[in-house]
Amino acid sequence: MSDGQTFPWVDLGDGVRRRILAETPDAMTVEVEIPKDGVGEVHNHPHVQTIFVAEGRFEFTVDGQSRIVGPGDSLIIPSNAVHGCVALENGRLIDSFTPRRDDFL
Repeated sequence: MSDGQTFPWVDLGDGVRRRILAETPDAMTVEVEIPKDGVGEVHNHPHVQTIFVAEGRFEFTVDGQSRIVGPGDSLIIPSNAVHGCVALENGRLIDSFTPRRDDFL
């Protein structure tokens, strides 16, 4: 458990930033802010990722299939799926990973 630890915002460039909200070795929750036209670069990782759209609209592409999501929508990115997104508006995502993304620590 993160024991109430406060994690700082991390600037990822081009107005994109993230901060860890909670983490254990088994899971991690992260808040991500992306400005309009901001890009979540195409990538993959072994973690299962769930995404909740708190604010804004995004076009997500997962393994070559695109989908537009907005506030209240969620999606699951399977382990090793190639994925990325573009913010159609200023937005905020709540991402959860299992297991924890040690590369974010």
